[in-house]
Order: sequence, then C-alpha cells, then structure tokens
Amino acid sequence: MAVTIKEVSGKSALKEFATFPVDYLYRNHPYYVPQLISDTIGTFSPDENPAYDFCEATCFMAYRDGKPVGRIAGIINKHFNEKAGKKEGRFGFVDFIDDEEVSKALFEAVENWARKKGMTSMHGPLGFTDMDPEGLLIEGYDEIGTSVTLYSYPYYRNHIESLGYTKETDWVEYKIYVPESIPEKHQRITEIVRKKYNLRVIKYTNANKLIKEYGQKVFELINQAYANLYGYSALSQRQIDYYIKMYIPLLRLENLTLIINEADELVGVGIAFPSLAKALQKSKGRLFPFGFIPLLKALKGKNDVVELLLVAVRPDYQSKGVNALLFSDLIPIFQQNGYIYAESNPELEENNKVQSQWQYFERVQHKRRRAFCKSL
Repeated sequence: MAVTIKEVSGKSALKEFATFPVDYLYRNHPYYVPQLISDTIGTFSPDENPAYDFCEATCFMAYRDGKPVGRIAGIINKHFNEKAGKKEGRFGFVDFIDDEEVSKALFEAVENWARKKGMTSMHGPLGFTDMDPEGLLIEGYDEIGTSVTLYSYPYYRNHIESLGYTKETDWVEYKIYVPESIPEKHQRITEIVRKKYNLRVIKYTNANKLIKEYGQKVFELINQAYANLYGYSALSQRQIDYYIKMYIPLLRLENLTLIINEADELVGVGIAFPSLAKALQKSKGRLFPFGFIPLLKALKGKNDVVELLLVAVRPDYQSKGVNALLFSDLIPIFQQNGYIYAESNPELEENNKVQSQWQYFERVQHKRRRAFCKSL
C-alpha cells in the first residue's frame, strides 16, 4: 500500500501523534524513555505553549493501510530567524518505521510546508526552543535515555542522510560518577574562586520563597548564559512565567544551587533532578490512572541516578571557576541522596567551557546526538 501523509488537525489526531512512538514504535523497548504524552500534546497546543507567540508549527502523520507508520513536526522560530538573519525551518519529534518510502514522504511534507513559508533551509531535530528535545541519537543506542531527550533507532540516521541532510553540529553526553569525596584540586579551586570574586552559595527549602526571590532571575540568567549557543532562542516573559510554574514546584530543592556575588546578583545556577527515566518507562508516558505513582517515587524516593538539567553561569563569570562552587555544594548532597552517577544531558561538542568541568571526575562520554541541515 502507498504511504499517505496527513497534517495533524484536532485533539484526537494530536493524541495519535503524541502516542505513536510510545504505543507502537518503541513499545517495551529497554532503552527508550517516553515523554509524558500530555506534555507533547501541550507542546503543540497554541493555547498552552507560549512559544507560539513567536513560532509557527505543524505536525504530519504517515499511514500505510490505515495504520500509523511515522510522524514529524515542522517549526519556524521567528525570533531566532530575526536574530540570526536567516530563513531556517526546523524539523523535530521525528519517528518512523524502517521504510525509506515513509521517511521520504514525511520529510517531503515538512520541507514543502517550510518552502511555502519562505524558508530556505531545514535544520533538526530541533524544537521550538532549547527547552524541547533536540538532536538525533547517533551513539549510545544501548544506553537508557533521560527525561529530556528522545531515543532513535540506528536506521534514522541513514534515512535522514540519504535525503540530503548533512551534519551541522553534535551534542555529547556524559555519565559522571559521584566521587566518595570532593576532588582535592576541585576543592582548592572552589576556595580560590569564592574568595577572589566574593561569591557565596545560597539554598532554599521553600519553593514559593525561591520563586518570589529568584525564579525570574534564574531564567534571565539562562537567557544570558546560553545566548550564543547553537539554535538558542531567548525565552520570552510568557515562557519564563510558564516554566517557573511548571518546573520549580517539582524540584527537590537541595538539588538546586545558586551562586551570588557581593551585590547579591545571581551569577551561577545548577539544577539537578532525580532521574525519571525508569519511572517514565513504567508509566508509558501517562500520568493517569496510575502513571503518577512511579514518577512520584522517583522524584521523592531513593534513586541511583541524577540528571543535570542545566548549569548556567553569567557570561562575565564564565571560565573563572564558578562551576566548581556549584559542584562542591552538590556533590555532598548527591552522596547523601545515594546517587551513583549523574547524566550530563546534551552538551555541544565544541562547548569546552562546559566539558572542562568534568575533568576532575571519573566519567564516560556515552552518547552523541546530531543536528542536520539541508538547503531547500
């Protein structure tokens, strides 16, 4: 049977788009970690996702003999294009069976959509912003994913490259083992930096107090620290309000470290999260009726793995050892919580400032993701 492509329209079609990889393509896969289906639906709901203030998006599903066999999203981030002076379209949330007819039909659909919108190139996998999953897994297929990344079968890469896409950039991911004690050299750097720049660590035990005093400042710092990274689009005020409401109440606050200077200005932030990977697998991406139970256990109970969601340092304090303060604070907490290792999550391969912070720890670079590009 021929492949049929349909643009996603309506709640039931969007739900099918969100559930396709969970219920069909990766069902019971040992390394695939589903995103929450409700989150994916919310991401592509203009009434919920504030990124639609400056983005356009569409989704396509592929069918053969009436059965779903693939999906892809097309996104245009107008803010990024204006800043970069480009006309770039993005593809993301791409999944398909191992059939070149299917992958070709999906990419032709999203490329034609982008051309009609005046775009001259296609890039991805990317999302609306850096808060969405990005990069195609090309190394580490036998490693369990994290809560903020997407798995992909090895054949995805071959299909995408056969359609004329080439490498634009890579992200690497590390497994970093929690040491029994803070490395001596790391501790020395911490003390030197603390005294030289008059910095101090602050912690919170109350989420409402954190939101009131530093919630806004955390995301403003992220915008400053990430401004020049590949594909980064500054978070708008509506997005900041959205993420404060969504994420901060879920944090185990001992895993959040803030660094301030003598003027009480925020210059560094580190946020870690107990791994939700196995809990998401058990829940199959669903909160209800019982999916929330393993997720709550992962958040509040014992966990062997911690995910490093983000580390951000104000540009004028980068390369000055501020990261040492963050991890000198977090390492004892990781030990107390029983974490065996941390997942770095994706870091741009050329971002030496970030990767240098792992040099004093036992680590393994165990995954790699790639962004591709193609002229239209």
